Amino acid sequence: MELDKQQIKRLRERHHRRHGIRPAHSEAMENATRFLKRAFNIREGRAPYHVIRKRFVNGARLTGSHLCILIIAMLIASIGLDIDSDIAIVGAMLICPLMGSVLAMAYGIATLDREITVEAIASLALQMAFCLVTSTLYFKLSPLGTATAAIVDNSTPTVWDLAVALAGGFAGGLGNSRDQEPATLIAGVAVATALMPPLCAAGYGIAIASGSLFLSALYEFGINVVFIALAAEAVLLLLRVPLKRDLNGDGIVTAEEDAEVDELSRKVRRRIIVGTVIFAIPCIVMTAGSIGSAQAGVQDGYGVTETTRELAAVLPGFKDYTVAVETSAAEGDEEGIVEREIVAHVTTSEALGTHDRHVARKLIDLNVPELDRVEFDVE
Repeated sequence: MELDKQQIKRLRERHHRRHGIRPAHSEAMENATRFLKRAFNIREGRAPYHVIRKRFVNGARLTGSHLCILIIAMLIASIGLDIDSDIAIVGAMLICPLMGSVLAMAYGIATLDREITVEAIASLALQMAFCLVTSTLYFKLSPLGTATAAIVDNSTPTVWDLAVALAGGFAGGLGNSRDQEPATLIAGVAVATALMPPLCAAGYGIAIASGSLFLSALYEFGINVVFIALAAEAVLLLLRVPLKRDLNGDGIVTAEEDAEVDELSRKVRRRIIVGTVIFAIPCIVMTAGSIGSAQAGVQDGYGVTETTRELAAVLPGFKDYTVAVETSAAEGDEEGIVEREIVAHVTTSEALGTHDRHVARKLIDLNVPELDRVEFDVE
């Protein structure tokens, strides 16, 4: 009786298993899998759990020197935004201590330690208050006090800010859990994720009484905080950092508490995922809107997409922005001679004041230096 191909294959596999024979391609796949597991094993080289806890938790503890450094960093960042200086902004981010509270909050949530979480949130809220007061006072007293490109950039959240916050939070969580000292890596994360500039921009919004700019900048700050914390929590979960099992604080962990902690951990993770997705929706919608108008910006070469995003952040009731080249016959000249003008049209739902028109003109000039005039329309 002849055997079909499937029967022959099964008999060959059974023979190989019985005699310990492995196909060459199977062995190569296993070797490749083992190599990749070793290469991306983040648990290898981690610090002891008590060291990880100390590094994460210490960032939420405020001292007098901590607050002084925070105020100084905020002043430097405010000056950098006011004069559009990237060097000053980066310098402020390097000494900014806000990242510590965000990572401490991530640790408290990941380990279900309510005390650490509350302390970290309170610490972050207090630092935010100091930052907003400092930046608001600066912009109130500044002789410049106009909306620079840096202020607008730090008050217009996009999906790319979200992605950078995720990557930065993962790097920060990983750096804090290594055997090596994480100082250099944390400094790089602080620059990449830019926690302080959006707070400065929010202070500017308060100083000029612009609710839309204040809320937009505060939302960008919130995006950074939420997604940095989310990525750091993911690292701690991958490292299997132990949960706080003693829920009632009596020093005794019962079987009921143990089961309750496991169930609570699953609930918290689900709620965090749902909450962060909902929180990111406005950011995704705003980014989609700017991408949707990208064709106009590319085709005419006048940076319409970027300027639209900036104007939407600073102008009350903003609706639309376009740039066009208008031609007309020149009066009194020879026949065939025409005038060519580059005209920007800004449409809002309410009439703009002198200050808002001046700010709009400055922002448009950044991308359209040969601009002839701006027309403001109300719909």
